[in-house]
Amino acid sequence: MRKARWLVALAMVSLFAPVFAQDSGPKLAWKFEKDKTFYQTMETETNQTMKVMGSDIKQSQKQTFYFSWTPVKQDGENWDIEQKIEGVKMRIEIGGQPIEYDSTKEQTTSTALSEFFKQLVGSKFTLTIDKNFKVTAIKGRDDFLKKLTGANAQMEALLKQILSEEALKEMADPTFAAIPNKEVKKDEKWDKTSKLDMGPIGKYENTYHYTFDGLDKDKKAKIKVETELKYTAPTDNTSASAGLPFKIKSADLKSTDAGGTILFDPEKGRIEESELKVKLTGKLSIEIGGQATAVDLDQTQKTTVKTSDTNPITPAKPK
Repeated sequence: MRKARWLVALAMVSLFAPVFAQDSGPKLAWKFEKDKTFYQTMETETNQTMKVMGSDIKQSQKQTFYFSWTPVKQDGENWDIEQKIEGVKMRIEIGGQPIEYDSTKEQTTSTALSEFFKQLVGSKFTLTIDKNFKVTAIKGRDDFLKKLTGANAQMEALLKQILSEEALKEMADPTFAAIPNKEVKKDEKWDKTSKLDMGPIGKYENTYHYTFDGLDKDKKAKIKVETELKYTAPTDNTSASAGLPFKIKSADLKSTDAGGTILFDPEKGRIEESELKVKLTGKLSIEIGGQATAVDLDQTQKTTVKTSDTNPITPAKPK
C-alpha cells in the first residue's frame, strides 16, 4: 500500500512539474560588464507629405547613427555607461533635391549641414542608470552643445532648448527602459511612458505597451510593442526666443499603426534588434512672418536598431 501511494505521488509530481516550470518565464534584464563595449546601429526612415495652400511638399529622410555603449562604473545597483556617437549617415530629399552626409566616407564637399553633422561624430555622454534601468542623470551636454554651436552659432538658442538635459535623458531612456527587469510569463504585459519636451518644436508623450510573446527558436525573447503618441504644440513664450523662422501655433495630430517588435537576448542581457513604426496625421497651424498658414501633415516613420559586439563601421582586419 505504501509503495502504491509513492507511485501515485511520483505520478502527480511528473504530471504537474511541467505546469509549475512554465509558471515563470525567462528573466528579462540588462546585463552590464565593466569596460565591455557593445554597439548599436540605429536607422530611421521618414517620409512626409505636407499640404500647404493646395500644394504638396514631399520630404524623405534616412538617417543612421552608430553608437557605442561602455559600462565604466558600478555603484551599488547603479551603472555609469558611456555613450559615444561613432558615426552618422544622413540623406534628406526635399522637393526632389537630395542632401547627403556620411561620416564613414571621405567628404569631397562641405556644406553647412555636413559641418553640423560632422560635429556629432565622437561626441560622448555618460549616463547613470538605476536598478530599474531608468536614466537618472547625463553628463556631457555642455561639451556637446559647444561642438554643435561652434559649427553654427545661430543655432545656439534653439539647440539649448531642444537638447536640454531632461530631453537628452528622455531620448536615451527607451533604450533601456523597455526591459522589465524581472521574470515574465508568455502574454504578460507592462507599460512605460516617456515625455519629451523639445521647446519650440513641441512636447511628445509616448506610452509604450509591451507584451512578452514567448521565445523564438534561438531562445530570444519576442516583445510586442504598441505605442500611443500624444503631441502638444509649444506655447508662444517657448517659441519666442528659439530663433526659428516659424512658430507652431496649434496642432491636432494622431498616431496610428504605431508599434513593432523587440528581440531581447536573455543570456547576453541586451536588446539584439528592434523595429518600430508610426504613422502621424493631422493638421498644424504655422505662423511665418506674422501670417498663419494651415498645414495638413501625413508622415510615416520606421526605426530599426541592431546590436553587435564589434564596431559596424570599423573594417574587418584581414586574416
